[in-house]
Amino acid sequence: MRKKTVRRKTIVVRKSKKKTLFYNLFLRFSIVLFCAAFVCLILYHYRNGLAYYFSFKTDKVLKEKAESKRLSDIRNHQVLGNIDGKSVGIDVSEYQGEIKWSYVDTLEQQFPIDFVVIRATVGNDRLDRKFEKNWLGAKKNKMIRGAYHYYRPNENSLEQADLFIKTVRLNKGDLPPVLDIEKLPENQSIERLKIGLKRWLEKVEAHYKVRPIIYTGEKYYDDFLKEEFKDYLFWIANYNFYREKMEEDWLFWQFTEKGSVSGIKGNVDVNIYNGDLQQLQFITVE
Repeated sequence: MRKKTVRRKTIVVRKSKKKTLFYNLFLRFSIVLFCAAFVCLILYHYRNGLAYYFSFKTDKVLKEKAESKRLSDIRNHQVLGNIDGKSVGIDVSEYQGEIKWSYVDTLEQQFPIDFVVIRATVGNDRLDRKFEKNWLGAKKNKMIRGAYHYYRPNENSLEQADLFIKTVRLNKGDLPPVLDIEKLPENQSIERLKIGLKRWLEKVEAHYKVRPIIYTGEKYYDDFLKEEFKDYLFWIANYNFYREKMEEDWLFWQFTEKGSVSGIKGNVDVNIYNGDLQQLQFITVE
């Protein structure tokens, strides 16, 4: 006996076109409102920097192109405007060319420059071509000065220390020596790199009778140096837009490489010391 096939009707429920249209409009409006609120929060947060930026553009840049390389970056002005009495300084090398030290005094004519750190040596065989002039110029300009060595991971650490010691003579009132480490080794392990860094630091400390400072990037610091070199003070570089304050355990913070200072052509690194001028003087060589 053949069975009778019963087909069920599928009932299609169609949404109201009016409800769908309303939902889409509401979703779009919510997204636009959220974006507008987010932009307003950003503008409010950077209100001081924006006010500075636009007044600077209209009053100066349109009149003189040479002024366009000054601190026009909104974040930089925001950071400098919230330093809470901390000491501000710069670091220089031969890349800044001939510096007119008598003109080096303030950032944006409102933030006094208290200190300068000058590159002295690179690796185990190279002197910074402007070190001697910069070293004497900073002293003549009555600035707290310091010297740093750019460390090459693949070269002998003790030879690098010897070159720095031979080149730099620290006097009373100068900052402790600085070791600049930024690169990873090409033909040795991280452990061997750390051994080399310790040898440099120990030899330099034995000579100057003061513990050196280590300069590096924040990620390099977190990944390789923070734990094993915790007995040293650190000078950290971080230019990220989101960072506006330094960590409590940083001695110095290099927050931009796009500063502009009278007497120096082009950009210059700007640094904040984690303390005021009196506290900065306290860590200098006695």
